[in-house]
Amino acid sequence: MSGGMYVVALCVVIFLYVVDIAMLGRAVLSWFPTEEPTRIGAFLYVVTEPFIMPIRNLCGRFGWFQGVPLDMPFLITSLLMMLVSSFLHTMFLG
Repeated sequence: MSGGMYVVALCVVIFLYVVDIAMLGRAVLSWFPTEEPTRIGAFLYVVTEPFIMPIRNLCGRFGWFQGVPLDMPFLITSLLMMLVSSFLHTMFLG
């Protein structure tokens, strides 16, 4: 394996880890509803929503998880990010 591939895989894994932490922060903040959006909440929304929106659109288009009280696209996105990170870690960093 080339050094360049190692660096790219490491950067992607670190990036996915940071986005996963942001998603965790967004989930925790959702437990404390406020009348006005906070700066931290708005920042976490802007950072995480580009990853969640494609899954949310896919689920909405096919009518999946209608009436489920959990935000399933959020959970699916988190799971997919963990799988990609684990794959990259195993293939290129492990």
